Amino acid sequence: MKQYQVYGIGNALVDIDFEVSSCTLERLNIEKGVMTLIDEATHHQLLEELEGIKHLKACGGSAANTLFTTQQLGAKTFYSCKVGNDKSGDFFYRELVSNGIQTNLKEDEREGVTGKCIVLVTPDADRTMNTFLGATSKFSKNELSIDALQNSEYLYIEGYLVASPTGCEAAILACQSAEAAQVKVALSLSDPNMVTYFKDGLCNIIGEQVDLLFCNEREALIFTNSQTLSDAKDELKKYAKTFAITRGGDGSVIYDGHQFHEVPAYPANVVDTVGAGDVFAGAFLFGITKGFSYLESADLASFAAAKVVAKFGPRLNQQEIADVQQAVLKEVVFA
Repeated sequence: MKQYQVYGIGNALVDIDFEVSSCTLERLNIEKGVMTLIDEATHHQLLEELEGIKHLKACGGSAANTLFTTQQLGAKTFYSCKVGNDKSGDFFYRELVSNGIQTNLKEDEREGVTGKCIVLVTPDADRTMNTFLGATSKFSKNELSIDALQNSEYLYIEGYLVASPTGCEAAILACQSAEAAQVKVALSLSDPNMVTYFKDGLCNIIGEQVDLLFCNEREALIFTNSQTLSDAKDELKKYAKTFAITRGGDGSVIYDGHQFHEVPAYPANVVDTVGAGDVFAGAFLFGITKGFSYLESADLASFAAAKVVAKFGPRLNQQEIADVQQAVLKEVVFA
């Protein structure tokens, strides 16, 4: 039996979530609904512009949010990442350790400035991200823990790594190491901008095929250069043995390697979509590593995602995790 269910790699970021109006995005000349990379000076300038607005700080980044969900539900996870030697790096490290996530990070072996992500949430619950990568821009093969990877059931890669040459190189090496150790590979496309500007890099990470691909409908259409979801579904089979396409309030489409399943979304009073896809992936990975079918895992993931979009912030709290766990025990989500 493997020591970890999921070994993840990704950009370690401290998320700072703000509730703003669409007018604020227009005033700041920020493209709505996508992730944009910014430098440190722009990061500080944005924080000054947003001073006084309600916000929430959390240990984040896409893969981190996914692993937090998987770990909180009861699986064992390991996260390789890179943070700086500062208070934000201390905060990130403590959050991982206190939640039981194993990591390559060590308190006395860090340098630079920890990355931050300013997340702007509009009244329509859409999220717009402005990311200063900081130390994680230099995430590389040196941060990989090959022993932990080889002792895991799944390798999980966030697509955001493709924007960094060293991050992309590390992701490719991780895939090669996983294949050699017969560890399954799961990849998230992460964001429409990653697909639009870094498709070649994503294809290099994918290689012949990954075992499991996560994406939303917009990412699927862009990645496959398709006009319809039906065409995108067929095209994705070339890149992944199995996949999950999330569609917000329209649920998700799951391909289990043999057939497609349409899984409805659970009703939710949507407040903030930050972390919805990450939580979906985390709950899905928990399900399949615990022996659930793809359909059952997707239903569980939909239930968990409905919980996180009904609140402000990218992760589930203890009570919400307990609700998901109770649903599993009672098989409520599979009714």
